Amino acid sequence: MDVVSDAISAVRIGRPSSQRVRVSGSWCARLAPYDGAGFHVVLEGRCWLLPDGGEPVELGPGDAVLLPHGTGHVIADGPADAARLARAVPFEQWRAGAGSRAGRREPSAADDGAAVEMLCGKYRLDRSHAHPLLAELPPLLHLPNRTDSADPTALTALTDPTGLGGGARAGAGAGAGAGADPGLRSAIALLGHEVDERLPGSGVALPSLLDLLLVYMIRSWTAEHAAPGDPIAAPGSRAGAAGTWPAALGDPVTAAALRALHTDPAAPWTVERLAAEAGVSRPTLARRFTALVGRPPMAYLAWWRLTRAAALLRDTPDPLAAVARRVGYSTPYALSHAFRREFGTTPGQYRKGPAAATTG
Repeated sequence: MDVVSDAISAVRIGRPSSQRVRVSGSWCARLAPYDGAGFHVVLEGRCWLLPDGGEPVELGPGDAVLLPHGTGHVIADGPADAARLARAVPFEQWRAGAGSRAGRREPSAADDGAAVEMLCGKYRLDRSHAHPLLAELPPLLHLPNRTDSADPTALTALTDPTGLGGGARAGAGAGAGAGADPGLRSAIALLGHEVDERLPGSGVALPSLLDLLLVYMIRSWTAEHAAPGDPIAAPGSRAGAAGTWPAALGDPVTAAALRALHTDPAAPWTVERLAAEAGVSRPTLARRFTALVGRPPMAYLAWWRLTRAAALLRDTPDPLAAVARRVGYSTPYALSHAFRREFGTTPGQYRKGPAAATTG
């Protein structure tokens, strides 16, 4: 797999969830801090998101927001002062009153011109061994709609993603999607359609589309913040204010090495072999990789093998010997020794859960 896919797979647990909500008038709802990632996609209208400890953000049709670290926040019809924030209604209570689209509430004459329709959801994540790519994501990732919504062709295609006609409500207001990424735009339209229609097979389609949405949002962030030119040409330079991982994924040498390590972490990699895979000399690989990733290639490989082992222990019933082989350790003993040194617990204790791991 690639770095982004592996980074998500290593921390994702359970199934993501989402609700489609339509509301109008004056409203203000609070979402408490969450041990995972939250997201909102505005399908129609405008609203405000006010993160705890951060600056408020105005959201318009087609905008997507990811809160990768589960930051608590308020969503409201407009800017809110401290007094109004203190009176914000808990989200679940607000959602029940606003009318979830799961109940198929259609717009009525009572809805005023300030109606807002959005998708709100969460991803369950295990942050104990998060990949540094995810750790570098900002507390709030706003992907605004930058496509010209005046294009009637684009609007029609996204409000009826099935191409069968008659589906204008399914993606109303999301015609331009989020950002300039057509993949992200299409994912938002399809997700809105599935949540709204409850079509046969939606139990399988919805989680997959939510996973796709997460990938596209992270991909858009890395593409937007990749440093132009040579990210390490200047002595002591770092790859932009967003951190080093967007630059690492955009650097041909480092990206090739990372792709090789993530495709086959169990292979008997050496710096020489990895340099040959990237098509550069050993010193060039070591210099570029270390500058952008933050650790030398073999140190990163050792860390990733153990992180991958932790995910396999958590998500599969595979015996320790099989896990060891999959991540490049010759024996279960070798894996156990390295695992305890890195994580402070044995693989067996880790597999039993946090309570057992903390008593080891």
